Amino acid sequence: MQGSFAPGALNGLKVLDLTRVLAGPTCTQMLGDLGAEVIKIERPGAGDDTRGFAPPYVPKTTESAYFVGVNRNKKSVTLDIAKPEGQAIVHRLLAECDILVENFKVGALAKYGLGWDELKDKYPRLIYCSITGFGQTGPYAPRPGYDALIQAMGGVMSLTGEIDGEPQKVGVPVADLFAGLYGCIGVLAAVNHRNATGQGQRIDIGMLDTHVAWLANQGMNYLATGENPPRLGNQHPNIVPYQVFPSQDGYIVLSVGNDPTFERFCRLVGREELLRDERFATNAKRVENRQLVTDTLTPVMRTRSTKEWVAALEAAKIGCGPINTLKDVFEDPHVRAREVIVEMEHASGETVQVIANPVRLSATPPSYRSAAPVLGQHTEEVLGRLGLSAEEVARLRESGIA
Repeated sequence: MQGSFAPGALNGLKVLDLTRVLAGPTCTQMLGDLGAEVIKIERPGAGDDTRGFAPPYVPKTTESAYFVGVNRNKKSVTLDIAKPEGQAIVHRLLAECDILVENFKVGALAKYGLGWDELKDKYPRLIYCSITGFGQTGPYAPRPGYDALIQAMGGVMSLTGEIDGEPQKVGVPVADLFAGLYGCIGVLAAVNHRNATGQGQRIDIGMLDTHVAWLANQGMNYLATGENPPRLGNQHPNIVPYQVFPSQDGYIVLSVGNDPTFERFCRLVGREELLRDERFATNAKRVENRQLVTDTLTPVMRTRSTKEWVAALEAAKIGCGPINTLKDVFEDPHVRAREVIVEMEHASGETVQVIANPVRLSATPPSYRSAAPVLGQHTEEVLGRLGLSAEEVARLRESGIA
């Protein structure tokens, strides 16, 4: 799938991006994909921390794969906001921007005159989104937030891992990603509010808040019982069998979501007698007798290969799937058909591959206008729009401000 350039839902909106690493950049990349112009402010000479999160690098470039994956559709402007002249330029940018997204520690931007309290009266239409580890209030507010730390404190690590093993974090930085996505949702709601009232507002996203929010059924299981849910490995806390089973040549996920599906499964595998056993007859009983169900079905599942099971179970409309490596994922015919890989031209002259935005809009789909920028790639362009001459930009560069 090549980069597309259809009109975006957020065309005309301008975002000042004061974020780095993952949570904030996830939010601003989503806004950029939906058509907003995103101006990313980076430290002169260093840039976003993730420029250095390598290897791996994108092939034939000096750009980290991490940075390229979360910074498309953005313009990179180098600017030292700790210096008064840099702050003055930020104010000039804010005069024409709709949204500011930042993920500095609580109170850090106020030192530069760029906090919400310093800006809200001067720019009453400004939507100001802050993404931090613990939010703007509460006893933990001053603490820095890191993905693994939030996964630990937010409870998901206590739920993840083998029954008798140690707590495990999820294999991708979900705490960062969810915070960025919730931040984007907040921004979109604030845009709608501003369209109706003309007023901007503050959005306060705490990674711990968002992490607790997506504990979902497990969080509700605790609230309903007052008991900490145990780690179950690859098993489901409320549905059985819904787990990984060994096959003849590997593993398979079996997802039996209800009693009629379990009945079809038993008939498929020739174990109809289980339907007459009250320990297997209903999902509630199967949850009570989880180990018995697992021990009974494991030898059954070992009788066929994963491929054979997938074919048979899918034909019977029983949820199942292989456990794919990332190579398997990106070569999967359905994933290919959905065009989840996008090729974009990079400033290095190379073509880079990125993962597509999953939001499919019929009238205003995401667009892929520009690959992640090299450091300071758009400084002259953006500052020139503010009326700064090439000589003035050169002076700012020489002084370390840009």
